[in-house]
Amino acid sequence: MTASTPAGTVHAVTAADQPSGGPLPVGPVAVLANPTAGRGRHRDLLPQLLERLAAAGRPVRLLTADSPARAEAACHEAVTAGVGALVAVGGDGTVHRALQAVAGTAVPFGPVPAGTGNDFVGDTGFPADPLAAAEVIAAALREGRSRPVDLASMTGPGGVRRWYGAVLAAGFDAVVNERANRMRWPRGPRRYDLAILVELARLRPRRYTLRLDGQPHEVDAVLVAVGNCASYGGGMRICPDADPSDGLLDVVVGGRFDRRTLMRVKPRIYAGSHVTHPLVRSYRARTVELTAEGITTYADGERSLGLPVRITAMPGALRLLR
Repeated sequence: MTASTPAGTVHAVTAADQPSGGPLPVGPVAVLANPTAGRGRHRDLLPQLLERLAAAGRPVRLLTADSPARAEAACHEAVTAGVGALVAVGGDGTVHRALQAVAGTAVPFGPVPAGTGNDFVGDTGFPADPLAAAEVIAAALREGRSRPVDLASMTGPGGVRRWYGAVLAAGFDAVVNERANRMRWPRGPRRYDLAILVELARLRPRRYTLRLDGQPHEVDAVLVAVGNCASYGGGMRICPDADPSDGLLDVVVGGRFDRRTLMRVKPRIYAGSHVTHPLVRSYRARTVELTAEGITTYADGERSLGLPVRITAMPGALRLLR
């Protein structure tokens, strides 16, 4: 049976604990758009998206960037310059870059889904259609409303701090991503498929040390995920009970799977039914400390910090234009 075991005494954060949204800042709307998101299939929609956002009655400023690092820097510069809102048009990676700038600030944020995976958008209640999402954001701007949602703050070696909105992967999926990113051939999705085959052949449980609200757990596992939201990888509900408004993180650990069992269980992640497997354990905590050898984490699908990391649920850290 799955063990849904709280780590220590944890109290859920209620709406009364959440900070008040308050009036929206004045100023233009900055838009970060990734033209390559979703293999470029929504690229032609950008003029319509900007038009819908402009219907809120504010100037709209398109940020320019030629790399993910530059995109993140452009978001920071826009927030520092005093924009009234930040909108990200793209997938989870684009959202992840924008979150680094608005997390913990009064600048509200709106995500427009235009990527291959749009997990944060879906798990926070935005429409899957980009134009419909832009209209929701414009209406919130026009009516001066936002709602607070949680983010996860993680601190790695050397005190480096990052934020994420959806899920941190620190197991087999992170290892596969790391392998695929090192490969130069083949191009496209086949590279990821080949990386899966290579890492399946090398599959072995790793020893993880988890500290959940200060309580230590030693586990041998092949899958470890820490979710602020439920989904990653384009709809895989790895942490199916995660709620980005409860002030807590959901931790899902897949234990000593062999290759055959892992491949049988993996499709069940889309429905979230994998958590009933006897080798899967679930926990909930406000703070998660995670240690293992040789793991680089992936947060919101983006390469992130190497272990060890400390992850903390930050209630109401983001003002969402919805």
